[in-house]
Amino acid sequence: MAKDEVKLLGFWASPFALRVEWALKIKGIEYEYIDEDLMNKSPMLLQYNPVHKKIPVLVHNGKPVAESLVIIEYIDETWKHNPIFPEDPYEKATQRFWAKFADEKCQSWMFSTFLKEGDELEKAVKEARENLKTLESGLKGKFFGGETIGFADVAIGWIPFWVSLTEEIVGVKLVDEEYMPLLSESFEDIPNMEILKERLPPRDKTLAHCRQFRESLLSAAAAAST
Repeated sequence: MAKDEVKLLGFWASPFALRVEWALKIKGIEYEYIDEDLMNKSPMLLQYNPVHKKIPVLVHNGKPVAESLVIIEYIDETWKHNPIFPEDPYEKATQRFWAKFADEKCQSWMFSTFLKEGDELEKAVKEARENLKTLESGLKGKFFGGETIGFADVAIGWIPFWVSLTEEIVGVKLVDEEYMPLLSESFEDIPNMEILKERLPPRDKTLAHCRQFRESLLSAAAAAST
């Protein structure tokens, strides 16, 4: 049998590319990582994702799969060993639910927190904390899958890293032991798992990148309002 050819088009600071790498690592799949310049997208990226023209894109034996959560499901269904999804349909649906909730609610309000100032920042922090508190209710122990890392943990595992960056850059508190004890503990455990930790981008480099990104967005918004 011919060896699978697996490529991942990503960006070093992208949490969405990161969670695809985690899925590949959990499965033990060999792959070639191609880091994209998002300001000058490669012909390969435009060819393989002509609809959204975004990373990540998984290319398996020449066939592209886009959108990070879709890619993770594809990986789990294609390579059956070391399953990421639970077998039980209800548990599988539950993990999909929390992954979707995190993307639609937690991610959006975290990004809003990242971009706001003054009274708008205060409102964004309040909404972000409330959504993160709701996310906490999905925990079933150490992880969203109980005692075993699963789909929701892979999908959500980037949040602790970026929460800490946002808290430092913006000067706010999004997760604390008093209001979210279970989530706070989980946020300590998930990124420190060896198989996940080894693929986290360098914190200082990511911090500088995010700080510069925020400043450019705020400057552009200020210029547009004048």
